[in-house]
Amino acid sequence: MGARLKIDDVTIAGRPIGPGHPPYVVAEMSGNHNGDLGRAMALMEAAAEAGAAAVKLQTYTADTITIDHDGPEFVIKGGLWDGRRLYDLYDEAHTPWDWHGPLFEKGRDLGVVVFSSPFDPTALNLLEGLDAPAYKIASFEMIDLPLIEQCAATGKPLVMSTGLANKKEIGEAIAAARGAGAEELIVLHCVSGYPTQARDANLHTMPDLAESFGAVPGLSDHTHGIAVSIAAVALGACFIEKHFTLRRADGGPDSAFSLEPEELKELVDGCHTAWEALGRVHYDPKGSEQGNETFRRSLYAVADVGVGDVLTPDNIRSIRPGLGLPPKHLPEVLGCRASRAFKRGEPLAWDMIESDGTES
Repeated sequence: MGARLKIDDVTIAGRPIGPGHPPYVVAEMSGNHNGDLGRAMALMEAAAEAGAAAVKLQTYTADTITIDHDGPEFVIKGGLWDGRRLYDLYDEAHTPWDWHGPLFEKGRDLGVVVFSSPFDPTALNLLEGLDAPAYKIASFEMIDLPLIEQCAATGKPLVMSTGLANKKEIGEAIAAARGAGAEELIVLHCVSGYPTQARDANLHTMPDLAESFGAVPGLSDHTHGIAVSIAAVALGACFIEKHFTLRRADGGPDSAFSLEPEELKELVDGCHTAWEALGRVHYDPKGSEQGNETFRRSLYAVADVGVGDVLTPDNIRSIRPGLGLPPKHLPEVLGCRASRAFKRGEPLAWDMIESDGTES
C-alpha cells in the first residue's frame, strides 16, 4: 500500500474546508427556479435561512451544451426525464445568464457564497467577470479535460464531482487540473443516478478517493432524504452538496430528488452534529459523564460488621453506588477480617480490612 497523501485545506471565500473544520454544506439550485427569477431569489433566502454555506448554480444554455436536434441519441430514454429531448430539458433547466449578476449580489446580501458549474469557456468567462470564488466541474464534464484546465488556470479552488467516472478517468481529470495550476481541490464522490438508491451510494469510495488523490473529500448526494449525507460526514466528508427546492410539489426538472427548506435545515444541522460527534480518540471521562461515576458498582457492607469479623458474601457485596473499593478486589477481600466495626451501607476501604487477617 502506498503512502497516504497529505490533504491540505481548501479555502472558499475565506472559509477553510477540510478534515479539521465543520462540513461545508452547499445547496444546489440547478433548475429548481422553474424559470422564475423571483423563485430563484426565494431559493437563495431559503438556503440562507437553513444555514447552507453556499448556493451553487449551473451556467450553460441549451445551445452551449447540446444542439436542437430530434435524432434518437438526442432523446433521453428511461429514468426521471424519459422521452425528453436534451435541448428542451436544458432550455427549461438553465439559469439565464442575465440572472447571474443579481443572484451573486443576493448571495452577498444574505452572507451566502455563490458559485457555479461552468459548462463551456463562455460560461467560465461570464463567471470570471462576476468574480466567482470557486468552480465546480460537474460529473458529466469530468472527461472534458480542456474545460478542467481552463477552470484550473484561474487559480480558483476547484470542486470536482466524480459521477460516471472510473478511477482512471478521475486520475486523469485531477492530473489535468493540477497540471494547469489548481492547488486547491475538493473531490466529491458522486453517483449520477437521479435519484440514487442508498444501496448504490458506496460511501466507502469517498475516503479512498481522498487517500488516493490527496484531495479534500466530499459527497454530491442524489439520494432521497438526508441520511446518506450525514453518514458521509461520519466517514470524513468535508463538503456536502444537495439539490434543494421550495416545494417538490411545485415540479421542475430536479424537484423529485431535491430537499425542501425544512429538510435542508435538518441536513445542515445533522451534518454539523455528525462532525461534532467524531471528536478525537479520547478515553478519559467526558464532560457529560461528570458525576456519573458514583453510579458504577463498588464494594459495600450489606450487613453490620464487628471488629475482627470475617468478610463474607453475606456482609460484603458489589453494589451501586461507586464510592467503595472497585469490584475487582472482591476475591481478595473475602476471607479477610474487619479492622474496625462498620455499619450496613458503608463503602469498603482498605483501612477497614486487617492486612494479615485472612481466615485460616
